[in-house]
Amino acid sequence: MGRHSKPTNSKLRRNSVIALTGLVPGGLLSVAATSGASPVPFLAAKSAPIAEEATPKPVAVPVPAITSTTPAPAPAPETPAPAPAPAPAPAPLPQGPLGIPAINFAAYQAGARIMAERNPGCGITWEQIAGIGMVESTHANNGAADADGNLLVPIYGPRLDGSLSGNNVVTDTDGGALDGDPVYDRAVGPTQFLPETWKRYGIDGNGDGKADPQNLFDAAASTGNYLCDGGTNMRDIASATRAILRYNNSMAYVANVTAWSLAYSTGINPSPADLPRIH
Repeated sequence: MGRHSKPTNSKLRRNSVIALTGLVPGGLLSVAATSGASPVPFLAAKSAPIAEEATPKPVAVPVPAITSTTPAPAPAPETPAPAPAPAPAPAPLPQGPLGIPAINFAAYQAGARIMAERNPGCGITWEQIAGIGMVESTHANNGAADADGNLLVPIYGPRLDGSLSGNNVVTDTDGGALDGDPVYDRAVGPTQFLPETWKRYGIDGNGDGKADPQNLFDAAASTGNYLCDGGTNMRDIASATRAILRYNNSMAYVANVTAWSLAYSTGINPSPADLPRIH
């Protein structure tokens, strides 16, 4: 046998059995021998069984949350609310008869409506107001105004300093506030009001809270207010003539205004004979 062989354990086992016999009652050994029964189990076993260890209870181990590496889907883009429909463009103003610009036509009509409410006994028509507008400024230089009736270029009459034949001398009455001249007055606006006259008869014709002689609507309403003053009846030719003479003390002027007023009501241009030269 090699020198690393283990010594036999037969002697050790025999001595162990003899020792155990002394610990077991003799009756048990004789009964087992006579009956042919198997030896006592724990004696017949070559080695004592190892007690089974208790099954350990499972321990809850926290499982870390698994973070997905897949990016979350992007939220669906919100559908933008539909843009509000643009407001419809205002209908173009109608052109007046015989070439009256649309904005002037609207201003003359508005002026007549205002006077029908303020002074219904006067009976002034938009055609009569338009006659003044035509003679004084050719309808504000053929409608040179914005959509609100404000003149694109202010209109001023000649300086009333006596240098022009037929014009009176009129010294300043407004410190140049309306006409820009602090020494002499000048008529202002499309229907040519002297500053002092405007202070008395100028009214708001477009509802913006102010009376501006360089605005078509204000000028038209103020012209009606001036002509209708003093109990004028514009349906009567004599009364209308007196009112127009207040504007310009000239019968040629009255003839021109009356001719154009009639033309706008009939749609027929006045003849040259109906339009005498105004001196």
